Amino acid sequence: MGSRGALLAIEGSGPLDWGILANSIGPRLRLLRNMLNARSIAVSEPFGLPTGALTVMALIARNPGHSQVELAANAGITGPGLVGIVDDLERRGLVQRTRSTVDRRRNMLVLSAQGEQAMTALFAEVRQIEEPIRQELTPEELAQFITFIERANAALLRAGAKTN
Repeated sequence: MGSRGALLAIEGSGPLDWGILANSIGPRLRLLRNMLNARSIAVSEPFGLPTGALTVMALIARNPGHSQVELAANAGITGPGLVGIVDDLERRGLVQRTRSTVDRRRNMLVLSAQGEQAMTALFAEVRQIEEPIRQELTPEELAQFITFIERANAALLRAGAKTN
């Protein structure tokens, strides 16, 4: 794919030329995110969990003791949005809040056994959504793709910190 004439073929229509956006990252990531998000919402609906719940549960499970601010930043969710998700997960018995033994002002979030089961079941469904991508990319390409996304996010976070 050339840098000037990068084309995107959408099923049922002719290829579109990106024009001045031929080398732009945002529109392509937005398209990918929108497709993944729509599919994720559809498979998550039977679980009755809010959008972002799987990400929050996975981060809680692997990062005990981290602040809600850190969780929100890594999940790409606003602070109030995270509080709403955590409140919902807590009401369902999937997450428990406990006081930090180091800082009594801080709550630690822990995934319950029921939360672990729900997370695993939901992840199995959501993983199916990514399967066409996994089939298209080699394991090495997938690892690189994830690394590139993480580096791009880190670069924008650093740039944001410099402008604030």
